[in-house]
Amino acid sequence: MISLITVVIILACIVLAFFILIQAPKGGGLTGNFGSMSSQVMGVKQSTDVMEKGTWSAMGIIAALCIISVLFLEKPPRESAPATPAKEKASSSAPASTQPAVPAGGTTPPPAN
Repeated sequence: MISLITVVIILACIVLAFFILIQAPKGGGLTGNFGSMSSQVMGVKQSTDVMEKGTWSAMGIIAALCIISVLFLEKPPRESAPATPAKEKASSSAPASTQPAVPAGGTTPPPAN
């Protein structure tokens, strides 16, 4: 399902790009007059109603599909716990010591009688 939604989002992006590219440019760039902003909608001078409605519709479809697509994402599978506990692994892999342990002071314990 997520692949179908992705294809529809890509098609809506292409339609949106088409609507944006065929509209008349406003001209002036960033140095344009900011006093006449009331006559401009989304950066164009006066586009036809079809172009404006098409642009807003395509943007709304893309936004809605992106939000809906989250519902169809699958959760990653959990990793299973190891069969043997870590405690058994540590004790089985450690070599058996035949010599007595030396205390931190560096002296050996007295021999047992």
